[in-house]
Amino acid sequence: MPISNKSKQDVSTHSESSDQQPTVNKIGIHALYAENPIAADEQVFGRKTDGLTRRGFLSGFKTLSLLLGAEIVYGRFMPAGLIPAALAQTETPFSIEGKDGLVVLNDRPVNAETPAHLLDDKITPASKLFVRNNGIVPEITPKDFDENAWTLTIEGESAAASRTFTLSELKANFKHYTYQLTLECGGNGRAEFSPAASGNQWTTGAVGCPSWTGVRLKDVLNAVGIKDDAVYIGYYGEDLHLSRTPGKAAISRGVPIGKALEDESLIAFEMNGEPLPLMNGFPMRLMFGGWPASTSGKWLSKIVIRDRVHDGAKMGGNAYRVPCKPVAPGTSVPEDEMCIIEAMPVKSLITYPKSGAEHSKGKALAVRGHAWSGEAEIAKVFTSIDFGQTWQQSALSKPVNRHAWQHFNVDISFKQAGYYEIWARAEDANGRSQPMVLPGWNPKGYLNNACHRVAVKVV
Repeated sequence: MPISNKSKQDVSTHSESSDQQPTVNKIGIHALYAENPIAADEQVFGRKTDGLTRRGFLSGFKTLSLLLGAEIVYGRFMPAGLIPAALAQTETPFSIEGKDGLVVLNDRPVNAETPAHLLDDKITPASKLFVRNNGIVPEITPKDFDENAWTLTIEGESAAASRTFTLSELKANFKHYTYQLTLECGGNGRAEFSPAASGNQWTTGAVGCPSWTGVRLKDVLNAVGIKDDAVYIGYYGEDLHLSRTPGKAAISRGVPIGKALEDESLIAFEMNGEPLPLMNGFPMRLMFGGWPASTSGKWLSKIVIRDRVHDGAKMGGNAYRVPCKPVAPGTSVPEDEMCIIEAMPVKSLITYPKSGAEHSKGKALAVRGHAWSGEAEIAKVFTSIDFGQTWQQSALSKPVNRHAWQHFNVDISFKQAGYYEIWARAEDANGRSQPMVLPGWNPKGYLNNACHRVAVKVV
């Protein structure tokens, strides 16, 4: 699998003279800001802040404006410790078979995200869907694949019986359903947390919303029989643990029985009318829209119906858990005070224009993107060009089905030339809204649903 080396964008540290372009130190900007975002502001842009906003400390904006190539029109409102959106993209594209333009975060296991502007399609193409692996992809050749040789076993303490189906039997014996379902990694946005959390440093691209076809999980479970004491289901796939230890699962997570029995919960074998890509779970996987992608097990070979919360790999410790109550950044949280992530938070993504775009003054800019929430429908999406001082409501589509993302668009005008950031903020039908910058810190950097932002230079 050919993977190119990653390249880090160099950032500049402040020179002795703020009238000159800053001198260059070779360090990735995300790494610098992860250590201490407020100190990074001073080091990179040569100005101190009040710790909350950059308001009143304008001397460093000459340096920052030089770096961005334009005056920051609403610079006095720009929050401290925030990497300008124009500088936030630090990786270069790489290539995996069947994928186009994704950005590598890890090559063992392979993990890659999609730049926001490549997620502009209403239905995410297979070539643009992110890759999130915990283990080694099984050695399967889709071209020569035999559906009669791949089996799915249903068993467990709360299963009325143990039964095994071939993939061809599943397809033949159960009705097929198609839903467009949003799939998002629980760690999407991890790169913005401070102190930095360990794990793949996802920015915004570990999300997509393809069309999925399969059979309803509840139909298969009911065909086997579910005992009254059923609490959870867990899954096992054919991916290998990184150690290649026989019988050791790379990941084995699950969902409460209520989620498993929802209409939209699928055993999926097609994406956008085609067989699943190998990297996304071929030949079949679970699909639970609106919950972290780690619950939607790939290369599916076994489902267990449990009389307790599933205890497979990546179900304990800090894995896919957040503090049950808010904690101070950097806090060490005991396992019994961590809660399993269930529904994903309200979120939005600007897919046009691409961050760093140049736009002519006097012309309205057509901005568009997507918004979604783990449970409720999105009710409103707003955009701001003055760092959240004022907001403009966008036009918003209805979801095509439950757990599908929605699309927003708005025309934005700019009164003067200069550097701008367009921020997007979604609100769901339950009144939950995205935070301006960052939600509460957690040890593994999950559930970052801060406003998405892109840079625009108006000339």
